[in-house]
Amino acid sequence: MKTQSMKTHTITVGSESRELPIVNVGPVSVALLNLLGDTKLTEASADELVKRMPEGIDTFVTPEVKAVPLAHAMSVRTNIPYVVARKTEKPYMVGSVKREVLSITTGKPQLLVIDGADIPSIKGKKIGIIDDVVSTGGTLNSLKDLLREIGGEVAATLVVFTEGDERSDVTSLGHLPLYPKEAGV
Repeated sequence: MKTQSMKTHTITVGSESRELPIVNVGPVSVALLNLLGDTKLTEASADELVKRMPEGIDTFVTPEVKAVPLAHAMSVRTNIPYVVARKTEKPYMVGSVKREVLSITTGKPQLLVIDGADIPSIKGKKIGIIDDVVSTGGTLNSLKDLLREIGGEVAATLVVFTEGDERSDVTSLGHLPLYPKEAGV
């Protein structure tokens, strides 16, 4: 049980509102969006993002993990298949393609891995990248490079929120500010 009050940032997506906890991540603090387990917010986000997506997307691609339920919900609404860019290479993957990425939320190098079995869903296709939050763009840029290397054309990036600097290269439902890092949080 926490005894001190936690600072929060209020968001609204469709008819769903949430108080996001503000947490330290590296040199700054962020309003932490976590779609995992939040079915109503995930569904509301999918409804709103589908309304904003361009025509002609063949496949959605999402980085593992927190945006997977969002990609799934958007796939259900549009009948567009989705591929998950894994963050570790699994023993069952054959002919996988990978790229290293540095994300603000992890602070250390990770992999983005596309299983060889998923390459036909990407090569020669118009791709819609689906994610929860884009901040520095490290994961996004690495994912775009990986998809281009495979032969996919990134036609749109659809995210629930941008964070930090606003971005014109991303379709989002809103923007989250960065906060100064707080001592003892």
